[in-house]
Amino acid sequence: MQRVEREIAKLIKEVDYDEVTHLFNKLTGGKRLRAKLILKIAPEHEKAPLLAAIVELIHAASLLHDDVIDEASTRRGVKSVNATDGSKIAIMLGDILYSKAFTALVEFDKEIAKAISSSVTSLSKGEMKDVKMAEEFNEDEDKYLDMLYLKTATLIEAAAYASALLANKDAQKHAIYGRNLGLSFQIIDDILDITSDAATLGKPSMNDFVEGKCTLPYIYLYKELEDKDKSRLKSSHAKSIDEDETLWIKIKMQEHGSIEKSFLLAKKLSSDAMDAVKGDEELTKILQTMIKRSY
Repeated sequence: MQRVEREIAKLIKEVDYDEVTHLFNKLTGGKRLRAKLILKIAPEHEKAPLLAAIVELIHAASLLHDDVIDEASTRRGVKSVNATDGSKIAIMLGDILYSKAFTALVEFDKEIAKAISSSVTSLSKGEMKDVKMAEEFNEDEDKYLDMLYLKTATLIEAAAYASALLANKDAQKHAIYGRNLGLSFQIIDDILDITSDAATLGKPSMNDFVEGKCTLPYIYLYKELEDKDKSRLKSSHAKSIDEDETLWIKIKMQEHGSIEKSFLLAKKLSSDAMDAVKGDEELTKILQTMIKRSY
């Protein structure tokens, strides 16, 4: 991971603009899940740290744009770039990170470069779907999971696929692993948005619903409610809700097992991911650690 951080710093330095270096250094690194995944799959390959750095730049760029879209004031508990320096700067910084990552991809074989760059198209499409879906209450589980795959899982899937190609491993099986890891990871995040407190999240609890996002627990809850309660849940969508309404939603979720049902899907996806790379203890550990983030 130290080599990955050095590669990231090198790529940022090559941009040759102090303002970009200053702004990038303000970003918090996060879990570096994608980088760790690449290093686990291709630990011996000399170019694995560079590939990991490229994927992390792409991920950082997507988060910068995401914060502008969501008008988020914090990211991982600290002020977001759009909050401190404005949305224009955040968008341009994201564009620079994207373009620098694409430039660095020429170091790799065509199939690897295509896998990573194609995932960014899918990621951007997923962002657009997410925005469109937030315009009204969504009760369609398949529609939501499709958006989730595009927005979150595709880059993880591509990272696993590309690093498997580097290491001469079964790329298709590792792609299945990455896809399911990405989906289960985001479902756990959806659960934590409801079950965790603001201090743990670094943002208000149940913020997703306030922003208009109907994540799986809300979709599962809606299916179980009587018509009157369905109308009540819909009326709270994409609004700042008071403590009474927040409590009502959480109580109803407990009554109908909405959180548990979401968690079971995350566990199934994780199990499918483990089956795809059966015997790889390092990749199994990543899944087990991720699942334990929930309750």
